[in-house]
Order: sequence, then structure tokens, then C-alpha cells
Amino acid sequence: MTTPKSKRWSQRVTETSNALDLDKGVFSRDDPRSIARSLKRSAERSRRRKSDPFRSAMSMLTFYVNRTASKLSKEKRARLEAAKEELRALFRKDRKRPA
Repeated sequence: MTTPKSKRWSQRVTETSNALDLDKGVFSRDDPRSIARSLKRSAERSRRRKSDPFRSAMSMLTFYVNRTASKLSKEKRARLEAAKEELRALFRKDRKRPA
């Protein structure tokens, strides 16, 4: 049986990440570009992150999507996936294609 403390570990990680100080409600915004800009800004300002800003921002977004996958509506999931593309565009990164 899980304890209340361990039950919501992913929420705690999202809220108290040691790598990024996220704006409140960043993942609930309606505009994918706004989500991406906020993550980019947080990643670039952070001095505690362990990798480059793009990887930190993308990791946090992917973590959120993966942890909430079963509870996301199709529209919300599509918005967050679009935010990933916006994040790549803001950092001028190409999507990696499998060989």
C-alpha cells in the first residue's frame, strides 16, 4: 500500500524540481508557444540544472506528459505535444529521426 507521501511523488517533482523553477500553472496554459517560452525562460535562468537548457526544458515537459498520460484529454495532450515542437523551434533544434 502506498503512503500519501509517496503516492504523489511525480507532482512533488514537478513542483519542486531541483533543475527548474517553473511558473505556476505552466502546463495548463492554452497556448503551446506560451508553454514552450515559459519552459525556455525557466531553463535558461536556472543555475541548478545539470544539462543544457534545451534538455532540461524538454525533460520536464516529457516528464509531465508521461506522468499524466492517462488523465490527459486528447486536446490537452495535443497541446503539450505541440509545445514540444515549439520548444524545438525556440532552441533551433531539429527533431531526431531514427536511422
